[in-house]
Amino acid sequence: MNTPPELQRLNPAARAQLIYSAARHRNELALWRAALGRTDTVASPGSAANTSPLLDFQSLLQALSPPTAVTAAPAATASTAAVGSSTLALGANQALAPVIEAAAARTGLPPAALASIIDAESAKAARGAWNSEARNPRSTATGLGQFLNRTWIGEAERAGTHLHQLASERGWLGPTGRVTDGARDALLALRCDPAVSVNAVADYARANLDQLARRGFQVGSNVGALARTAWLAHHLGLGDAQRFLSGGLNDGRARQLLAAQVGVAAAADRIAAAGDASAAHRKWLMSYLDRHLRPDRFTV
Repeated sequence: MNTPPELQRLNPAARAQLIYSAARHRNELALWRAALGRTDTVASPGSAANTSPLLDFQSLLQALSPPTAVTAAPAATASTAAVGSSTLALGANQALAPVIEAAAARTGLPPAALASIIDAESAKAARGAWNSEARNPRSTATGLGQFLNRTWIGEAERAGTHLHQLASERGWLGPTGRVTDGARDALLALRCDPAVSVNAVADYARANLDQLARRGFQVGSNVGALARTAWLAHHLGLGDAQRFLSGGLNDGRARQLLAAQVGVAAAADRIAAAGDASAAHRKWLMSYLDRHLRPDRFTV
């Protein structure tokens, strides 16, 4: 078998690590997709396809978590942030590497997992640069993390978050801890500040992973599994993520979510092709996840 020129230029140790990482990613993705009911690519060569429904999400996701993998640790202090050279390869977004690494250290998340969540949510400009001012025309989602108005305000009102600290320092919270009417626009505008958005994504991911774990879900303990679980909760919201992971959303909710992502007409076409809204939404969501949730792309 011919070795690609890109691999030939690497030293033997780096080449082995790259090949190992790629193989591990394929195995992780196959298991994770199987856990969510995707059975089209998880059967081994020569065997019958696995047609089991989503019955044992927790045990399959746990299979992605070998004892030596990165653990879903409790929140870490900022003093544990990486020092010196970056552990992230972000291409056109490399200037944000220190911010992502500090936010990841503060919240106990793997930096590559945090980078992959941001990459999956953010619109792209030239050379893959994340668009910090992106807005979804079908919702209020804005910024690198595509936070909805109500979610962003909720994070500002939730004690312990980076956004809550900023809102407190700027006098945007009233006596009851709620965002005041006069501060609402200024607070929402912060979604277009890349550093603030990165920290909000990290805080939201940490809270969602902790909530899912407390409610009996195995969120995974390696980088790939943590990133996928955190992204699902970020993208769907905690309640819908729980329903999705437990077996699926009802047709009404699935139709609403799919239309918000692809438009009403395109959603109707996808639903007609899939047979029902829940199946159409799951197919779209899993396809998007397969293409965009790749923490391995962001490691040095």
